[in-house]
Amino acid sequence: FPVYRGAQVCNSNGGKELESISIIVNGKSEKIQTDCLAMSGGWNPTVHLTCHMNSRPTWRADIQAFVPTEGAVPGMSTAGACRGTFSTHGCLTEGAAAAREVLAALGKKVSDTALPQAEDAPYNLAPLWAVAGKGRAWLDFQNDVCVKDVKQAAVENFRSVEHMKRYTTQGMATDQGKNSNVAALAVLADATGRGIPQTGTTTFRPPYSPVAIAAMGAGAQGKGFAPQRFTTSHRASVAAGAPMIEAGLWYRPSYFPKPGEKTWRQSCDREVNHVRNAVGICDVSTLGKIDIQGPDAAALLDFVYINTFSTLKVGRVRYGLMLREDGTVLDDGTCARLGATRFVMTTTTAAAGTVMRHLEFVAQCLRPEWQVAMTSTTEQWAQFAVAGPKSRELLNGLLDAPIDNDNWPFMACGEVSVLGVGGGFFASRFPENMPMRSLSLRAMGRHCFASWSRGLRGLGAVPTVWRR
Repeated sequence: FPVYRGAQVCNSNGGKELESISIIVNGKSEKIQTDCLAMSGGWNPTVHLTCHMNSRPTWRADIQAFVPTEGAVPGMSTAGACRGTFSTHGCLTEGAAAAREVLAALGKKVSDTALPQAEDAPYNLAPLWAVAGKGRAWLDFQNDVCVKDVKQAAVENFRSVEHMKRYTTQGMATDQGKNSNVAALAVLADATGRGIPQTGTTTFRPPYSPVAIAAMGAGAQGKGFAPQRFTTSHRASVAAGAPMIEAGLWYRPSYFPKPGEKTWRQSCDREVNHVRNAVGICDVSTLGKIDIQGPDAAALLDFVYINTFSTLKVGRVRYGLMLREDGTVLDDGTCARLGATRFVMTTTTAAAGTVMRHLEFVAQCLRPEWQVAMTSTTEQWAQFAVAGPKSRELLNGLLDAPIDNDNWPFMACGEVSVLGVGGGFFASRFPENMPMRSLSLRAMGRHCFASWSRGLRGLGAVPTVWRR
């Protein structure tokens, strides 16, 4: 096979397949019959790992390539081809030196080891970023980006490498520019009258090699399919031997068995009797909680519920039935008015996310002129319901100020202090068929559960389960 030194490929010929190429050698054009043409983007150090750590590479003119910036990533050492040393002898020498540095940093002493004999061939080249000619000069072989495309980007003031990349799709194919980015940066630098260091590089992002989407989701199966959500009382419920059930993404106790109870019905009967004769609590933190504030908060509630909330007095709670835009029932729950422009909405566990999205849709798309903001506080506020003849006795042992029927009538709500920490109190009834009133207390996460644990020890209350 003939060897042409200093020749440049200036054209390719053929229809459905390559038939020949044209080269320029010693100033003359020559055609060579061939069905194969190999292309290269040059020898470029693999700087991706250091750049993934937010380091920017440094341009080395002697090898016409970017190399990792020394010391840019604490604790990371580079050696060999990834730092611009392309000879086998140089790679072995640098690798051994880097290994000794790491071992010394770990307090290990090692003796010098004879390295294999290898050629230390000099690396000397002249840059050739593009070949001038009448036809197209390809840069990105996968995305068909030409030299003229990069120059056109510069003409239209896409001078930043990030802008040029998106304007031309340079480096956006499966090789992510490994075969062409440096040449494209050089063409852009020449078109804008800058040097390659001043032109810079695009941002390197993982992965380095293509990864199948299925591999990224490999862990999303079984319990890893979706996030597991736990209440603040979860560990205590598990420690008490309560079987857990899935309520959407939440885990809630089904019942609390005692020694000697062989069936779930025995445990449930005991819990029911205890609640009706003494007191019981239920962790209802899984219920959706949405804090709604703004001058148009009441108007928003009137819009989404079938009943009116703008007439609700401050410090009162009202049940509501929410409809979708097509009139279908979406959810039911309560709304407590804590101020003239502030409401706290509760939703069912399953519909918490759906209701939040619906409220945002109404506020952003149907009534964008309204001044109203909403925030989901489901995970920020723990909430416990308490019922039974001794419910007020239990609560008064936790609250800094006592409650009674006069200052907290049915369907009242307001702010309270729970062992020195602010919380909320709602005097609603749920389930409706219970002969006594049920009360609901919310406070910040773990503090709320710690408060209940302290109060339960004094009254012998039992944990129980209500479905919602």
